[in-house]
Amino acid sequence: MANMIETAKQCISELLSAAYLRAAENGQLPAGAEIHGGVEIPKDAKNGDYAANHAMVGAKALHMAPRKIAEALVENMPLEGSFFDRVEIAGPGFINFFLGSRWYQDVLSAVETEGADYGRVDAYHGEKVMVEFVSANPTGPMTIGNARGGVLGDALANVLDRAGCNVWREFYVNDAGNQVDLFGKSIEARYLQRLLGEDAVEFPDNGYHGEDIRTLAALICERDGDKYLNVPSEERCKAFVEFGLPHNIALMREHLDRYGVHFDHWFLESSLHESGYVAETVQLLTEGGHTYEKDGAIWLKNTDFGADKDEVLRRANGFYTYYAVDVAYHRNKFVVRNFDRVIDVWGADHHGHARRFAATMTAPELEMENRKLDFLIMQMVRLTRNGETVKVSKRTGKALTLNDLIDEIGVDACRFFFNAKPDTHLEFDLDLAIRQDAENPVYYVQYAHARICSLLANLAQDGYAVPAAGTFDASLLATEQEKELVKQLSLLPEEILAAAKLYDPSRINRYVIELAARFHRFYNVCRLRGEADDVLRARLKLADCTRQVLAIGLGIIGVSAPERM
Repeated sequence: MANMIETAKQCISELLSAAYLRAAENGQLPAGAEIHGGVEIPKDAKNGDYAANHAMVGAKALHMAPRKIAEALVENMPLEGSFFDRVEIAGPGFINFFLGSRWYQDVLSAVETEGADYGRVDAYHGEKVMVEFVSANPTGPMTIGNARGGVLGDALANVLDRAGCNVWREFYVNDAGNQVDLFGKSIEARYLQRLLGEDAVEFPDNGYHGEDIRTLAALICERDGDKYLNVPSEERCKAFVEFGLPHNIALMREHLDRYGVHFDHWFLESSLHESGYVAETVQLLTEGGHTYEKDGAIWLKNTDFGADKDEVLRRANGFYTYYAVDVAYHRNKFVVRNFDRVIDVWGADHHGHARRFAATMTAPELEMENRKLDFLIMQMVRLTRNGETVKVSKRTGKALTLNDLIDEIGVDACRFFFNAKPDTHLEFDLDLAIRQDAENPVYYVQYAHARICSLLANLAQDGYAVPAAGTFDASLLATEQEKELVKQLSLLPEEILAAAKLYDPSRINRYVIELAARFHRFYNVCRLRGEADDVLRARLKLADCTRQVLAIGLGIIGVSAPERM
């Protein structure tokens, strides 16, 4: 796949190497050395499209002043057939390269040729990567935190896929443990209250107060009436959990499907217990000498691995802790399913846990050699409406859920806004998310795409079709706005690679915003109708390539690219 920025940098390195050999042959530079250095894109285009520091890096080896080296290199550097039409020396010896029309032509040709695959880079060569995200407790509706984790995990999986990874998306279902017991007790209380009256039954401490619990109780009453009224509490709660969990998991699937988030697998925590895998994992750690007993419980010597405290793996009552289950689950990811890398998308409250857990996973018995466990820790979200904070609380039931939010502002705004930089707190302005003006970033980007579609349709009615690669003259794209727009198109492979390396899919948000801005500047300065046919055709090609790349970028985030607005 084409990466025209890297191709240009490689061209510069080859030009400089060839220039050094010529200069050495004619005695202008000492022979027997090699020219190395870095190639960067200057912040100010006046300093060229690319700048190389090879002359300064080579000064020590060649025993010459950098500027003299640069002068010799430039003098022996023919540019014919390259991507560059001129070169200049600046400052102490920087060599600045200015792009020619061939490079601009090749960028547009790459967009056309690669189509929907434009921007892909094979940086990871099929590395098997799991991204585990959302993983909300199935004891109630998905919250705003789950909503942010959903889009960050999904968008991260998309950029990893485009960077050459073999990506697997997984949802970990916490269908065992104390929260499930409390879930059953909460449904039981609401069920009995429906049959006996609100005041007849006390609601459990720390129970789930949400309206969804009342709905589950109503569904059970509708289906079974008073069948469970005189059944022992333990049996009754078990039956309610067996009804409530699948019901909630089905709702989660439905709402995530609406959100555009799809998983390769929904992994049940209960399967780890039922298979004996948790017990086996704790036993392995014990046999390795990494545990001790205290007050009837089994503790992990986590401080031996560099953590700040030890962790309980099995309580005195014989039940395994969430920590032990997490260790077993991750051992399953690496040892049983053989993932090369696992990325967990967790909330800000898991920051300390992530550090301690990463230490645990270095235990030799967990077989982490040549494997990698990483965490994407996302910060908190504050929703505002009319300048005031929107309260969210899953426990009390006074929560704005993911489904509520989609009803209010739509999937596109949810996904675009939640895909903000993960390591910063997100101020989510619900009023801004529904505005139809340039202040709303998702509207601004989608409008650019729709504007291009309208432009193409109108020109098609005038008889102008988008020209194929090689049939238009890219040298006619001579204005600053046209060149800047092509340069932005060329950046997509670089942005995908950076987003994958940094676990920061929000880079794609920023990329498409800048691409839309450059298109709007181009459109406001460069006419199409009324221009000579060859100019119109070149600009038409540029507009169509921009449309394609905007759609690709929005697709990575999971946002639609409308043709009309």
